[in-house]
Amino acid sequence: MAEATNVSLLDNHTEKHFTAGAIVRDVIIGVSDGLTVPFALAAGLSGANVGSSIIVTAGLAEVAAGAISMGLGGYLAAKSEEDHYYRELKREQEEIISVPDTEAAEVEEILAQFELQPHEYAPMVNALRNKPQAWLDFMMKFELGLEKPDPRRALESAFTIAFAYILGGLVPLLPYMFIPDAMKAMLTSVGVTLIALLFFGFVKGHFTGNRPFRSAFETALIGTIASAAAYGIAKLVQAK
Repeated sequence: MAEATNVSLLDNHTEKHFTAGAIVRDVIIGVSDGLTVPFALAAGLSGANVGSSIIVTAGLAEVAAGAISMGLGGYLAAKSEEDHYYRELKREQEEIISVPDTEAAEVEEILAQFELQPHEYAPMVNALRNKPQAWLDFMMKFELGLEKPDPRRALESAFTIAFAYILGGLVPLLPYMFIPDAMKAMLTSVGVTLIALLFFGFVKGHFTGNRPFRSAFETALIGTIASAAAYGIAKLVQAK
């Protein structure tokens, strides 16, 4: 009866936690770099007094190369996490077999951190010892803090970051595609990209739990500094 009641309660209760953290992280990485790097490149080339067509060509090449590089980085990072998980899984599995008493003592230590008394956690420890797979899963999560990785995670991360980079990278280049004069296009690009950076920073702050307005300001500030530095360096080199 109690079990049926618990099932009913769970069916009628919907958790409202945010669970797409990994995807949001990849989008943030891709869009933030995509908005900033091509923006700085275009500003730097504008400072060197080249035409809009050259800036568009160089910018698109950078977006393509950057998307591939960022996507590959995301793939390798996710694969590294996956490899690390399975190495630790194998090591933990061997320890459960070779030194079960030590591992059981570690379980007791973990449960004691939740202010449970020995007579309360002893049945739980014994139950885990009788279920090796559950014991292994418990140690991976609560001793090592590792979650089993999604086998699709590496490819999903690569494509998410690359696609987000392309979306972000096209924003500062769009004005150069329609305005032949590079300086006029740069001014338009600055306005468009700043709006995009502010909007992206606000959304990023909302999803990551930070202050949205502060996040928007910080994101726009970083993009502004990067583009101003690139423009200034281009002018300095040109003057020499």
